[in-house]
Amino acid sequence: MNNATSVKTVGLVGARGYVGKELLELIHGHKGFEIAFASSRALEGKPIDGTDLKFQNLNPTAVAKKKTDVVVLALPNGLSAPFVEEIDKHNPNCLIVDLSGDHRFQDNWVYGLPETGTLNQQPQLNLNVASLGGRVRIKQAKRIANPGCYATAMQLALFPMLQEIGGDPACFGVSGYSGAGTSPSRKNDLMTLSGNIMPYALKGHMHEKEVSRQLGIELSFMPHVAQFFRGLSITANIPLNAPLTMTQVIARYSACYDKEPLIRLCFDEPPELQSAVGTPFANVGGFTLSEDGRTLVVVSVIDNLMKGAASQALQNMNLACGFLELSGLQAK
Repeated sequence: MNNATSVKTVGLVGARGYVGKELLELIHGHKGFEIAFASSRALEGKPIDGTDLKFQNLNPTAVAKKKTDVVVLALPNGLSAPFVEEIDKHNPNCLIVDLSGDHRFQDNWVYGLPETGTLNQQPQLNLNVASLGGRVRIKQAKRIANPGCYATAMQLALFPMLQEIGGDPACFGVSGYSGAGTSPSRKNDLMTLSGNIMPYALKGHMHEKEVSRQLGIELSFMPHVAQFFRGLSITANIPLNAPLTMTQVIARYSACYDKEPLIRLCFDEPPELQSAVGTPFANVGGFTLSEDGRTLVVVSVIDNLMKGAASQALQNMNLACGFLELSGLQAK
């Protein structure tokens, strides 16, 4: 899939949700990708903006027989398996990018977070890393598991300190209600959220397990949802195995991220939510050490619909299809 000699056709399954809409807009603006179909039961028959196509309601076999170069699955957790099975059968060379959590824990799928791939070149860390992505693996992949939104922000906050972590980090997260999807629930009900902040899944959240698997560490994650629509913020409290100075902390993060085009380090003030909303960037910083230098606090903010989902998917598609990694990823 890494030869970008022609336009690649893309099919999207699960176009009704917020992420599906973002991804359609990104693909439409990309010169190397062309929408072949978008499947949504709720939107069937309605026109797809910017194209001559209409939304369809396609079953797994119909999706597979479309013979597109890429299929993006933007379905709720637990629904992707029949589509993967049929694509494996009828169109095995098709690139599949799964935005759900269904394949993030499977070793035969590549985990699509390019910015943490440098760990693959650091065997001296001797960490129990399950399947960190990295650009080399993503470029060769035909089955990519897109990371979770919270999991992305947490990993980007924790990754540079893996050698120095001396206990279980604790991550406090707040996201906008778009992260709860379009199906009605208390977590996206504006009346319930008005003047409110709602904690949920305080132990055993899927993204807690995801980060633990990917980084080979234990951690605690405390997610919350608030009344704003999009974006999320993570504050990570990281115990260290030895005292560090701020100069050393800055050196660790700079060494990891200075050459990462979609990560912006914030050394003076903690990044705020609005600095990332509508963009494909992750803003990481607000570095604060305890007086004894043994605890570090780091803030990481992303747009949950972009770097947490749609723009991350496009980044992975670019890599796997041989396009420039940042193609089509201009800030909105």
